[in-house]
Amino acid sequence: MKNHHLTLCVLLAALTWGTASCTRTSEAEQTTEAVQTEQNISQVFENYFEERLKLFPLEATAIADSRYNDQLPNDLSQEHKQQVRQLYQKYLNQINQIDRSKLTDQEQVSYDIFKYEMQMSLEGLEQPTELLPINQFWSLPITMAQLGSGSSNQPFKTPEDYKDFLGRIKGFAVWGDTAIANMRRGMATGIILPRTLTQKVLPQLQAMMVEDPKKTIFWAPVENLPDSFTAAQKDSIRQAYTMAIKGEVIPTYKKLHDFMKQEYLPKSRSTSGISGVRGGEDYYRFLVRYWTTTQMTPDEIFNTGQQEVARIRSEMEKVKEQVGFSGDLKAFFRYVNDNPKFTPFRSPEQVLEAYRGIEKRMQPQLNKLFGITPEAKFEVRQTEAFRAASASAEYNPPAPDGSRPGVFYVPILDASKYNIVGMESLFLHEAIPGHHYQISIQQEQEGLPKFRQYAWYGAFGEGWALYSESLGKELGLYTDPYQYFGRLSDEMHRAIRLVVDVGLHAKGWTREQAIQYSLDNELTSEEAATAEIERYMAIPGQALSYKIGELKIKELRQRAERELGSKFKISAFHDMILKGGVMPLAVLEKKVDEWIAEQKKS
Repeated sequence: MKNHHLTLCVLLAALTWGTASCTRTSEAEQTTEAVQTEQNISQVFENYFEERLKLFPLEATAIADSRYNDQLPNDLSQEHKQQVRQLYQKYLNQINQIDRSKLTDQEQVSYDIFKYEMQMSLEGLEQPTELLPINQFWSLPITMAQLGSGSSNQPFKTPEDYKDFLGRIKGFAVWGDTAIANMRRGMATGIILPRTLTQKVLPQLQAMMVEDPKKTIFWAPVENLPDSFTAAQKDSIRQAYTMAIKGEVIPTYKKLHDFMKQEYLPKSRSTSGISGVRGGEDYYRFLVRYWTTTQMTPDEIFNTGQQEVARIRSEMEKVKEQVGFSGDLKAFFRYVNDNPKFTPFRSPEQVLEAYRGIEKRMQPQLNKLFGITPEAKFEVRQTEAFRAASASAEYNPPAPDGSRPGVFYVPILDASKYNIVGMESLFLHEAIPGHHYQISIQQEQEGLPKFRQYAWYGAFGEGWALYSESLGKELGLYTDPYQYFGRLSDEMHRAIRLVVDVGLHAKGWTREQAIQYSLDNELTSEEAATAEIERYMAIPGQALSYKIGELKIKELRQRAERELGSKFKISAFHDMILKGGVMPLAVLEKKVDEWIAEQKKS
């Protein structure tokens, strides 16, 4: 450690002042050394972020950094995997050279997050992810269609933008060949998708197999060429896209489809959980740690889930009694779903106005619960018609430069069927103070390294959004028992996930068992429950992050209230949580404990 800092000191001295003594005798020199360490760690973070974007250019496009918009590396190749491994190992070595004790409090948090990220990323590279490159929920064939539609992150404003995406199309064709080669390796080694998921992927791929390039989603940007382009530019783009779609896009989707239908489907497995593949039990234990950012075991999570389901059920029973409903809970679910009094809207605008009304109602209470609020603008919008049928309500973050507001998107296929129950909890989760506060405040924090400004940890981010739902009463909402029941239904959905995810992947549950468990315990349809269970089959462990994160944030709040007594201030607690941005839950716990100790002194 000492040698590293001395070397750094000599180097900086040579660069800046020509000569300097690097012994550690005087206070002034110790201060100088601290500054140099700070410059060094900031540079490590900056260099890492820059190098990372080159290897993951889609991440750059997502934050409106256009330098790599033409690139789509073959992230399934051994070569790319090796480059990524070298990146993480290099920066893990660098962070290990820094003396954590000489850093400021904020830098220590950054140090802990960064070290965790490098270690988990290296461990992730040991998992067989590249042998399962496609599923119906998350995969490059879906992402490419979103980017190519012109309504996602990929810009189509200049001739250069159009040229850029042609580069990505070339990359996609290479990726498709590697995906097939990798899936063949998976078939040979017993690492393969469940049959039901392979069946779900086939129609997605088939939808892209058309004769006429103009009938694909990839033609939309060509259909909408900017008026500012010259006739020659427009003509050139039309020709290039016709050739690329006909010669590369459609053949890639067809190749993937035919392989999956003819070779992969017959070999796909009958088991539902990841434990059904070779090494699957260890893989799942890794995924549990990855998604929850904790050391919890699958068994601990399963037991927690069962306890939460029982607790929330008893709360639901209380609401049922409060409103005087005489049937059982399942009958009450049906009543809330089907009674016309819960579908009062006649137009999409009325639905959007109802959401805006929720924001107005809680506005007076927000200042009591939060000292800081985002500078980013916020809007409620109806989800665009072309994607509304398959979309969920969602939050789209603001552009860091303020050019785009944070948007809460609401899919409204038929306003007269839009159910009012659960609107308050949905707004708290997706909008304010859920994702809008958390993501915007994180992006706006000056002094946070970029790798933290744009980071995402589901256990923290989704945990915060679910915790936000629990603030409804403190924010003057949930005065209507049915809105509170909507809150309980949303919470139940996340509690069920703990049981069914572990059930599927570690306890040998079948897809059908998991679907039935959902139908028995929540307000849902068989179709919706099936889609959810198949999502958990496709991305094991991801669904655990919401509830585990919420429970940890609640536990830390209770600890702070208990230990600080009259010194506890809820707005100060919330501000402290939000200012740091997302982080692993163990790092958050350490941060909260240090904050409690500081508050006790003040």
